[in-house]
Amino acid sequence: MKANLGIRAHDLEAENLQELAGNVAQRGFSAVQLALAKSITEFTTSTGSLSPGYGHYVKSLFQQHDVRIAVLGCYINMIHPDLAERQRQLDRFKEHIRFARDFGCSIVGTETGSVIPSLGYSEDNFTDEAYTEVVKSVQELVEEAEKFGVIVGIEGGINHPIHTPMRMKRLLEDVPSPNLQVIYDPANFMSLENVHDQHRVIDEAFELFGDRIVIVHAKDFIVDNGEIVMVPVGTGQLDYKYLAERLKKEKPFLNILLENTRDPHIADSIRYIHDRYEQA
Repeated sequence: MKANLGIRAHDLEAENLQELAGNVAQRGFSAVQLALAKSITEFTTSTGSLSPGYGHYVKSLFQQHDVRIAVLGCYINMIHPDLAERQRQLDRFKEHIRFARDFGCSIVGTETGSVIPSLGYSEDNFTDEAYTEVVKSVQELVEEAEKFGVIVGIEGGINHPIHTPMRMKRLLEDVPSPNLQVIYDPANFMSLENVHDQHRVIDEAFELFGDRIVIVHAKDFIVDNGEIVMVPVGTGQLDYKYLAERLKKEKPFLNILLENTRDPHIADSIRYIHDRYEQA
């Protein structure tokens, strides 16, 4: 079984959407995560612009190259301290939900934001107060998703309120809907405290919410000057062979989307993941 590989569309260079779709296919990818605002430059992506026709047009460009849109990326700050701005961002996400099926896609994805308006690290993100605000926003998004048969994909990470596998499990319990699923990035849960015990961290994630993982993001990490630094796949310390063993056994054919990996590293990263899958 080979890895089912894709990439974030905005990690590739292209002058327009048609060129982008061709570039994805030429690299051998079968899927993309398409963040409209980051990937489309030739026409508007502003809130209110989406329609069934818009979605079908974009879907058709990728279908011509046998590429499917696995995730619509709509990265918002769902706990923005300005409540009016927070609602504007939630409304944008909900518009993506309403038209996701027209893009041939069933997942709309985001991280869980920050108490800092422009996003970023703050220990205040780890408080119960911040978590409670995440639950409120996720519940609002999931209620919309339930109406349209779409999945809200939540990605956890150490800089965000959902910063540990246990917090992700708690969110899934507090918003008990099958329309809430997980975008799992194993590098996002690595810290200086657990970096030498990554098998345990990966195992914990699979034990707590493995059945809810719908997408894996693939990037790598190193420890540099006492900090975790994200790097292209295959240039760091993440044990992809161990991850592949779990994915092949428990999540066959899951879309694995390269992240934080651009040229000139893409070709090597593709070979690296396929090699680890063959070894697993």
